[in-house]
Amino acid sequence: MSLQYQVVPVTAFAQNCSIVWCDETMEGIVVDPGGDAQQLAALVEQLRVNVMKIVLTHGHLDHVGGTQELVQLLGQMPIVGPHQADAFWLEGMAQQCQMFGFAPVSPFLPDQWLQEEDTITFGNETLSVYHTPGHTPGHVVLFSESSRLVIVGDVLFNGSVGRTDFPQGDFNQLVTSIKTKLWPLGNDVTFLPGHGPKSTIGQERASNPFVGDDVAL
Repeated sequence: MSLQYQVVPVTAFAQNCSIVWCDETMEGIVVDPGGDAQQLAALVEQLRVNVMKIVLTHGHLDHVGGTQELVQLLGQMPIVGPHQADAFWLEGMAQQCQMFGFAPVSPFLPDQWLQEEDTITFGNETLSVYHTPGHTPGHVVLFSESSRLVIVGDVLFNGSVGRTDFPQGDFNQLVTSIKTKLWPLGNDVTFLPGHGPKSTIGQERASNPFVGDDVAL
């Protein structure tokens, strides 16, 4: 048994949408469908993944903008996450679209908010949910213990960290989330960020100029 995934950059922000599935059952999830919903739906069909739910790491437009269209294309399914502290981002979708020059997207709320210690299951896979505020107050990450993989949205990047200059962003809180939630997962863990190439926890601890172990904070 192993977790499979395919990362698809979407929108003008090249946001990494992840299609994640159990290779034994072909049940899966789509994480952060920020846009290009028709492209995502075509790929889901090509991969023959039976998408059970859509999961959102946080409420920023480039991560959630294609959610409702993708539900229409794939058929009704639950929208799960992020943490309820990001409700104001989802409710303010029209303002986000104006701010970033995106086509209008209707405000929406998920069918289920996520909290620390929740789990997301599909097929024979289980992802653990960690609440990681800082980039946004309701940001969550998704960890597969068995596959040593964590999907981190905009918390941590290869060589960088999420920006904290948006409303209710907090740099100190972001650093705390990284050091108390991500570092303990283990240096061998691979992470899929919301933008750019993947990396490992160990690599970032060794060399990340913002939160590496030798950075004085």
